Amino acid sequence: MSDKKLNIAIVGLGFGAEFIPIYQNHPNTNMYAICQRSEDKLGEIGNRYGVAKRYSSFERLIEDPDVDAVHINSPIHLHAPQSVAALKAGKHVACTVPAATSAADCRKIVDAANEAGRNYMMMETAIYTREFLFVRELRDTGRLGRIQFMRGCHQQEMAGWPGYWEGLPPMHYATHAVSPCLALVRGEAEHVACFGSGRIEDRLIGKYGSPFAVESALFKVRNQQLAFEVTRSLFETARQYIESLDVYGDKTAFEWTLIENEQPVIHVGEKPERVTIPDYAHLLPKPIQRFTTKGVYDDEHAHLSFTQGGGHGGSHPHLVHEFVSSIIENRPSFPDVYQSVNWTCAGICAHESAMQGGEIVKLPDFRR
Repeated sequence: MSDKKLNIAIVGLGFGAEFIPIYQNHPNTNMYAICQRSEDKLGEIGNRYGVAKRYSSFERLIEDPDVDAVHINSPIHLHAPQSVAALKAGKHVACTVPAATSAADCRKIVDAANEAGRNYMMMETAIYTREFLFVRELRDTGRLGRIQFMRGCHQQEMAGWPGYWEGLPPMHYATHAVSPCLALVRGEAEHVACFGSGRIEDRLIGKYGSPFAVESALFKVRNQQLAFEVTRSLFETARQYIESLDVYGDKTAFEWTLIENEQPVIHVGEKPERVTIPDYAHLLPKPIQRFTTKGVYDDEHAHLSFTQGGGHGGSHPHLVHEFVSSIIENRPSFPDVYQSVNWTCAGICAHESAMQGGEIVKLPDFRR
């Protein structure tokens, strides 16, 4: 790989702080700047990690000509406007999920990335977990055989999270369950039928007008004879945290563990067996290989999503490496801007379907 170094700026230092040491150790990045509205937190994080360049204004940050790429970790309603602004300022953009909260904003991201000639990558942890990389290896070696069906599930209790999460439609934050299904078949969703189930309390409904405790959808993959199922819950549904992917091939099937710390199962034909998932640090540059393991970040400071998500399956350094490599190698990232907005819009359209009683909703084709 090139010895070129990119100047990286991280926006949002809750979840975003988890990535600072990875960028500091990646051979092709300089952890150049951090941005946070709270001056106290900006100083605390900057001092802890030794980052000298600090901004409390996003607008001033993207005006800095020395910033090559911006990694956005702000509240979800800011993802699209900040991504568009950074792209228009000539920066490459990585953004935590979801990319946007409307199809119109998804289109704005695509247009801004194309006009700027810059990379946009949604930093979807689920497609770089060690479990997903294991299933991808089953696919690439032919052990899965012909993929017949997939199922994604993400159930999480978000009571007590920041206020903007309260009452969020479950499918508006569905990318952790949608993306691995589509990533595995290198596909995009074409249309969806979704049903809502159950009801959350009235005070939660008021914020977004979504009454459902659970939303469950069936998606058709564009240009492939494949469908996949996704179930999503955010509030008032009893369940240990789970992000899961089940894949059924004609030779082998993979089923995610139902309970944390259990081993997943593969079925070869009709014979099931427990499997141990290896780590995939060897796919990374040596200086960041250690960041695939749990316990990298001190427990006192680790973000709740990192703790609840079991360390996100060691995905963070893989995400950083893919984003950086795509820029250095002058190629689209995986996911690229089109996949990112399709995988986000899948959930947006699914919720629209649920609010219409399960009517089929066609996704926009952002490549047109």
